[in-house]
Amino acid sequence: MLNDIDAVSLEDYNAPMVYGSDLKLLVSRRAIALTIKRLADLVRDDYKGQNPLLLGVLKGSFIFLSDLVRQLDFKLEVDFVCCRSYTATQSNGKVEMTLHPRSSLRGRHILLVEDIVDTGLTTRYLLDYIRIHDSASVKLCALLDKPSRRREVVDIDYLGFTVPDKFIVGYGLDCAEQYRNLAGLYTMEQRDNTS
Repeated sequence: MLNDIDAVSLEDYNAPMVYGSDLKLLVSRRAIALTIKRLADLVRDDYKGQNPLLLGVLKGSFIFLSDLVRQLDFKLEVDFVCCRSYTATQSNGKVEMTLHPRSSLRGRHILLVEDIVDTGLTTRYLLDYIRIHDSASVKLCALLDKPSRRREVVDIDYLGFTVPDKFIVGYGLDCAEQYRNLAGLYTMEQRDNTS
């Protein structure tokens, strides 16, 4: 169920005009901004004074992470990981880490920042990876949760939105490397080719 949904801005309507009629607005730019402020308030309460390492999962989380850290007014560090488990719109079930963090994880308070928790395979892999590197603590912040597709149990400490079982693009999320630049979040709808 979506929360903090607000009026749709005109900028949010630009995507279907640019990309065609296969996109349907799910979450507006304004609703995303309000949700990030809410998440930042929670993260600030838990991490202020700890110099946490925010570990962004590339490529999908880069816009979300950027907006989140700009809301945080305390000492922190940022690093990135990248994993591959998708081909176009389907998870292949195998997780391969293609970029390891450059920062040491040992003894650090780590906040893993994900764009979406879908099957949970990549997220579970990364949480286990962080734990075996002797971090002081690890928590998960996810913009989106799609529990209908879950294959691994994953606890999300800071959650933006719970979304339906549809393929979602925009605000950093892609389909075959397209649509990341959209300001809102959109579902990809099947086109009716009968007419």
